[in-house]
Amino acid sequence: MKIKILILAISPIVAFLFWIYLKDKYDKEPIHILIKYFVLGILTSVLGIIVERFLIKINILDGMNLIIYTSFIVAGLTEESLKALMLIPNLLKEKYCNEKLDCIIYSVFLSLGFATVENLIYILSESNELVLQVSLSRAIISIPAHIMFAITMGYYVGKYKFEENKFKRREYLIMSILVPILLHGIFDFILIIKFRWSIMVFIFYIIFLWKINLDKLDKYMEISKVRFLRYIKHRQRK
Repeated sequence: MKIKILILAISPIVAFLFWIYLKDKYDKEPIHILIKYFVLGILTSVLGIIVERFLIKINILDGMNLIIYTSFIVAGLTEESLKALMLIPNLLKEKYCNEKLDCIIYSVFLSLGFATVENLIYILSESNELVLQVSLSRAIISIPAHIMFAITMGYYVGKYKFEENKFKRREYLIMSILVPILLHGIFDFILIIKFRWSIMVFIFYIIFLWKINLDKLDKYMEISKVRFLRYIKHRQRK
């Protein structure tokens, strides 16, 4: 039974890893470097668990204040800031990160490493009666949400890394951390609040996340394509 549960927890992660890997069509990143960022995500998740447990332990809030605290501080701020602290310094010195799309690819690999630990904890601690339901809901909602936050972070890190204007660089750096925190916090807030209207708002919010982030991904994929075609033309002229 444990093997089946493990497969339920890991299989959506593997599927999304292949999905994002295939998005990098023209200048693929080395597998061992991608694995490195996936492992960094696992380590970040372990650290996140420690910080989140501490924040929950010291909490003195209740009611709506508790929901806001849990959504934006315990979840959003902790998880996304830790991801950023692990991702950004490594990407700035990563020699294989030579175009904006790479920042999204590495960001998603790190985030899926993070989601792997989280998924295992949720699914392995669930009862046998609910394990399939929980694993499916996480595969459809929670794991893709981590990917969307990662695309946002990678998108702005890409702008930061390859921007020469120091004032814009500062702006992009702030946005690479702040925007994922806000998106993550709103996601958890709507999920936790459980008002009558919240399910409809949550569905629209999920659609919104997919739309804006897949547009960001497509934008950088197109830039990668143009860059690759220019490289081919340059080689042909020699």
